[in-house]
Amino acid sequence: MLINKNLIALNLDSRTKEETIRKMAQMAADEGKVENIEEYVKTVLRREEEFSTAVGFGVAIPHGKTDAVKEPLLAFAKVNNIEWDAPDGKPVSMVFLIGVPESQAGTEHLKILANISRRLMKQEFRDSISNAKTEEDILKVLDEI
Repeated sequence: MLINKNLIALNLDSRTKEETIRKMAQMAADEGKVENIEEYVKTVLRREEEFSTAVGFGVAIPHGKTDAVKEPLLAFAKVNNIEWDAPDGKPVSMVFLIGVPESQAGTEHLKILANISRRLMKQEFRDSISNAKTEEDILKVLDEI
């Protein structure tokens, strides 16, 4: 299972991109999906340096491929308007963090990213995620990813 309620934070207390990624990586480590938090965070931040993973609509999708990840994961957090260099210039309020082991990097990573990106194009999906009040609500909206 890519995501469960322990990989969802409805009100993550973070003020920066790096702090957000680090706290979400800790959630994944607590679930046994990440072995080496520092290595994973470094990989994700390196990817951020290449090109911001903010996609607009108040959403960022940071991701990393590394053997520090034991199994594919998706974590989700609502944050309080973090600057993320979004193409639309708006701050980020929702973050989807993806992690994939290096060995599964090709297909799994792209599949997760494509599924989320495709859904984010739909206003109804963005509203459902934005309005979700519980971890269970989020899981229902994310069901098929």
